[in-house]
Amino acid sequence: MNTDEFELFDLRVEVVSPTDKKIQCNAKVGDWFEVRGEMLHFPEGQGFSMYSLAALLPLLPAKQRPTHPNDWMSTDAEVACPDPHCPTRFRITRIGKRTFRHADTTAVPLPETPTP
Repeated sequence: MNTDEFELFDLRVEVVSPTDKKIQCNAKVGDWFEVRGEMLHFPEGQGFSMYSLAALLPLLPAKQRPTHPNDWMSTDAEVACPDPHCPTRFRITRIGKRTFRHADTTAVPLPETPTP
């Protein structure tokens, strides 16, 4: 039976940094947000630098998708702050899977598959 379902990983992005160095992007070690589907979820009252977010955004859809175990997207978890003087890293962790349906995520229909 054909199905239009697909899975994406939920992600958690957390600020990690050496505690003996000044963070330039106004983050605090332990700050985080989660990605669930296409939505970003931030804890109540916590901000996040738009410059840091801009560096992370292109990687998040790729981290959500299943990848080969040897692919660097599977093995590398930390992203550097875009400020070259900031020691901050952002750790992207896969925290679960969520199932979606194609029909619920786009108006473009799936192509018809011919029956054998």
